[in-house]
Amino acid sequence: MPDSNRQPAIAPDPVKFTDPNITAKGEQRAVVALTRLKTLWFNTGSLCNISCANCYMESTPTNDALAYMTAREIENYLDEIEEESLPVEEIAFTGGEPFMNKELIPMLQLSLVRGYRVLVLTNAMKPLHHRFDDLLALKSRYGEKLAIRVSIDHFTQEKHEAIRGEKTWEPMLEGLKWLAEHGFNLAVAGRTCWNESDEESRIGYASLFQVQSIPVDAFNRASLVLFPEMDSAKDVPEITTHCWDILGVAPETIMCATSRMVIKRKGGDGPLVVPCTLLPYDPEFELGHDLGGSSKTVKLNHPHCARFCVLGGASCSVE
Repeated sequence: MPDSNRQPAIAPDPVKFTDPNITAKGEQRAVVALTRLKTLWFNTGSLCNISCANCYMESTPTNDALAYMTAREIENYLDEIEEESLPVEEIAFTGGEPFMNKELIPMLQLSLVRGYRVLVLTNAMKPLHHRFDDLLALKSRYGEKLAIRVSIDHFTQEKHEAIRGEKTWEPMLEGLKWLAEHGFNLAVAGRTCWNESDEESRIGYASLFQVQSIPVDAFNRASLVLFPEMDSAKDVPEITTHCWDILGVAPETIMCATSRMVIKRKGGDGPLVVPCTLLPYDPEFELGHDLGGSSKTVKLNHPHCARFCVLGGASCSVE
């Protein structure tokens, strides 16, 4: 199981991340400005075909807190990008499991036909299998423009299924191998909760890819993305304005400097824009209904901001 050899975690300090401007120690909280909107994410809905341990999206077969987006709603945002001449290069889709949304294929078509690079995150299980013919049609027309990133939580079946549940390994491998055999632009996302070094993890994934004939370079950090664990039960430092220099991190390298995500709350008044893929549920991070109004500076007042982006150095986008 994850972290089996690690010391018990220190519980989070309840005083932290309560004031958007000032940390628990009274220091000025760090902020990130939108430098250019390069990647626009759409959360297609929070429903998923499986329940993973410690899913930051809390996606399950019953969690419909984020409703299914429609193709028409995606088209409205694509129109806004063109009307406002926004510098978007990549359109990305996450969930839940995006392939559970019946309108995903039209959404991909709408994005690809306008010339964007398109990224889809998936567990590569049955919902994807049902779209094999549709995906082949898209690939025949748009080729490398369509990228698919498959989640593999560990390079062994035992540990992958410790996160994703029994009988999740073989369906994932079936989808992954089908994508590889048909020449899709393919990447893989793993997790770093196993008390293994980055090198050990990459060697393990490289062995899996070789055995399964998967053309993914495990030592390329864009092809195999190893995401830091986001355990809300663990304490994490707050990020202050001084941390940029101390950590040697530039705010313009953080995900919300170049990305936004569109969500739709169940029963809500239409889609909303939030800073990134990590914060779909917290009303504090809502940035309005349109992209033009979403350029507000983001205050890093959430543990995910520190754990995943600043300290973890991670981003969900392709580059």
